[in-house]
Amino acid sequence: MKIIILGAGQVGSNLAASLVSEANDITMVDIDATKLAALQERYDLRTVCGQASHPSVLRQAGAEDADMLVAVTQNDETNMVACKLAATLFNVPTKIARIRAQDYMQHAVLFSGENMAVDYVISPEREVTDYIRRLIDYPEALQVVDFAEGRIRLVAVRAQGGYLVGHELKEMRDHLRLHLREPKDEHLHALDARVAAIFRRDRAVVPEGDTFIQDGDEVFFIAATAHIRAVMKEMRQTDRSVRRVMIAGGGNIGSRLAGILEENYEVKLIDHNKKHAQLLAEQLKRTLVLVGDATDEELLQQENIEDMDVFCALTNDDEDNIMSALLAKRMGAGKVVALINRSSYVDLLQGGEIDVALSPAHATIGPLLTHIRHGDMAVVHSLRRGAAEAMEVVVHGDAKTSKLIGRRIEQIDLPEGVSIGAIARGEKKVIIAHHDTLIEPEDHLIIFVPNKRMVPKVEKLLQVSFGFF
Repeated sequence: MKIIILGAGQVGSNLAASLVSEANDITMVDIDATKLAALQERYDLRTVCGQASHPSVLRQAGAEDADMLVAVTQNDETNMVACKLAATLFNVPTKIARIRAQDYMQHAVLFSGENMAVDYVISPEREVTDYIRRLIDYPEALQVVDFAEGRIRLVAVRAQGGYLVGHELKEMRDHLRLHLREPKDEHLHALDARVAAIFRRDRAVVPEGDTFIQDGDEVFFIAATAHIRAVMKEMRQTDRSVRRVMIAGGGNIGSRLAGILEENYEVKLIDHNKKHAQLLAEQLKRTLVLVGDATDEELLQQENIEDMDVFCALTNDDEDNIMSALLAKRMGAGKVVALINRSSYVDLLQGGEIDVALSPAHATIGPLLTHIRHGDMAVVHSLRRGAAEAMEVVVHGDAKTSKLIGRRIEQIDLPEGVSIGAIARGEKKVIIAHHDTLIEPEDHLIIFVPNKRMVPKVEKLLQVSFGFF
């Protein structure tokens, strides 16, 4: 595909890195020549220095024959104007815009073809907030992502003390059914799960029936959402509940997270700006808003940081987030989450004293890939800081035109390490995939790709032959 990316910040750069490796024709546009030069040194792409919303710059970037325009600059207005110009002047088929302001997000009509002509809207704040909310719902998890409109979840967890540690994977299914009741929901099969991948000391281990789970393994498993907690107990000895949450930073992400959590949790929010804190106190109904610095040890002690089940450092400053998260952990907070923009910092800190280091760029990359990947992609999630992917794909055709339909899982020639973990069939049915599971037309397959270099092979597998058309 010929893709123009507007904005060479963290989101644009991460997206370019993902797409260049898949033989796409990428052109990056930004007003910062230094950023563009650095990208051109690292990747095989074109660059254009200029204002992203100017017609002459878009023409220079090749908008006249582009397949897609992805506007992810820091400025919402620039992104929307660029999409409108791409539609009006250049007839670009697909336009994606990053929108940060919630004011715009509340008026969907703005993005219609008659108005700003944005085909798909990406909101980093919304993606990050939803990501953190799922981590708070499952405090033992490293990552939680949704498929099939929330009916299926893929969870990453660090194995520690659960029943399955020291046992073979094939024992999990029998153990679940032996100790737990059948589901009340008629659309769910008996309680079941599929281990999609295991990473042991950062090396991928292909999960087979006779694979032993070891303490410290990073295990990715897929299950119906209703079964997630039961399966997590197979991996970890405890599944602590969360009641108290402290948030550092009252910006877009922090305030939005507090608003979502305050109905079900005791929430405290710290912001350094007195005027902004007063405004938040008026907007939020049950959240206790405090004025101060989250790196202030005395303030954290006064607010009983040791009683906090989760501490989220969500300011706009990476260093403040790292320091406050480390301090909160040292002072007794249960789980600490830090928002970190620099990808290199995320790789260094994830899994150490900071339980979850989260990059907004990585959280946003999945929704962007959903619209870029070939095949009928319902959802794409970027995992393990961009190294792996999980996707929900709708399969079309029949046994003659598809390499998947009418075949059992064991009959499909999947690329090495790639697995089909679950199937959403119809509007309600959830099936955990096993070797003898038969794939039917219009099934939604949940596919785990442990190495993103395998994505083109997966896309090829999903292709429907011309006979279907």
